[in-house]
Amino acid sequence: MFLDHFGFIEQPFGVTPDPRFLHFGRQHREALASLIYGTEMNRGFLALIAQPGMGKTSLLFQFLEGLRNKARTAFLFHNASDRRELMRYLLADIELDASGKDLPEMHGMLDRVLTKEMQAGRRFVLVIDEAQNLSDDVLESVRLLSNFETPWKKLMQIVLSGQPQLGESLARPSMWQLRQRISSFIRLEPFKADETSAYIDHRLWVAGYEGPPLFTHSAKAIIAENSGGIPRNINTICFQSLSIACAMGKKQVESPMVREAIADLVIETPSTTSANRLRASSDQLVCKSALSPPRKATESAQTSDSPRSRWNVAAVVSAFAVLFLGFVSGAIWKTAAPPSQIDATPSVEAAALPVRVALPQAPETIPTQPTRRASSLTVIVKPGVTLRHLCLLHLDRFDPATLNEIRALNPAMTDPDHIEAGQLLRLPLAERLETDDRARVATAGPTTREEAR
Repeated sequence: MFLDHFGFIEQPFGVTPDPRFLHFGRQHREALASLIYGTEMNRGFLALIAQPGMGKTSLLFQFLEGLRNKARTAFLFHNASDRRELMRYLLADIELDASGKDLPEMHGMLDRVLTKEMQAGRRFVLVIDEAQNLSDDVLESVRLLSNFETPWKKLMQIVLSGQPQLGESLARPSMWQLRQRISSFIRLEPFKADETSAYIDHRLWVAGYEGPPLFTHSAKAIIAENSGGIPRNINTICFQSLSIACAMGKKQVESPMVREAIADLVIETPSTTSANRLRASSDQLVCKSALSPPRKATESAQTSDSPRSRWNVAAVVSAFAVLFLGFVSGAIWKTAAPPSQIDATPSVEAAALPVRVALPQAPETIPTQPTRRASSLTVIVKPGVTLRHLCLLHLDRFDPATLNEIRALNPAMTDPDHIEAGQLLRLPLAERLETDDRARVATAGPTTREEAR
């Protein structure tokens, strides 16, 4: 219904790092050019730093796609705890089994691969995403990987990608040796208002939208202001706004819909809600007091001198005295009573319940919707997408066992390295693989991007 209402081929504001939706703004073009140039010039270490949600992973996928026929690549997003685990993740990504191998043996395996690639005239590029999560010891292990070299060239090009905390880690004195080896720090800054508008239009175009402007100029301006120019925030606000427009039967997103979408995304805790209500009540009392006409001085004097006024004053004084005596007697009883007879009053923090924000789920764009107990997942191969990218996006794994399962599910697939656009592929989602994944988590640490974060 969502796609048909606006005429989309697929959901334009998804949450996966799809390279097809990457908007090459000025900074993204410069960052991609810097990555390519640093690799071509054999510069060794490069660092890509940006805030969360700026599209680092999408940019890295685009960078690796351009190296498909020029270099052998490895993409790591696991949070390795030590040097051995880092080497094991690296060898597994290039389809080498390091089970039962010690660190020198794994170094020997990697050295043979690098030498073979050099003799074939190909580069070896290692990309480590979410590198801000790596400890100093693991970062030092990454630096030692650059020792794989010949007298005239580096055998491995390394790209460290992460959030601003990565820059803080590299600035520490203990990381000075690694910092010296990084030839270029590439940064991505948030979009400006015009770049935000171009970003929205680009994603709508990739999703197949054809028609008049879907977002009004004022709606885009509100999105640019409230998203901070961060693509992930833009996607969230745009999707929520489109959902509201679809529910209202509108064909265009206007500024009131965007404001409603932003209000729906605001998280309020019980304490802040109570504070807001108290503030609103206080403001209401102030407004009533300001709007009430002042009484005349003669009426005030007559009222203060009347018997009814004197009786009211006496009643107020008596009530205050009773409350004071009750407070004193209660304090004396609490001091004398045993702790078991005194009820503990729960605090606001203890009484507060966890807040859940229900966001609409993006509709699937594949023929078969995945489930945790389904035996397979059928996907349509998009132009420029490799089998490794499909596995990383949908399964969070790409290893020899998964490749064998894919071959078994797709007997007609002769060469996994060359899949055609429009081809239907079945990816394994069997419970047996999930059991293997749980075993691998217990022995090898996190295996998904969310756990790595």
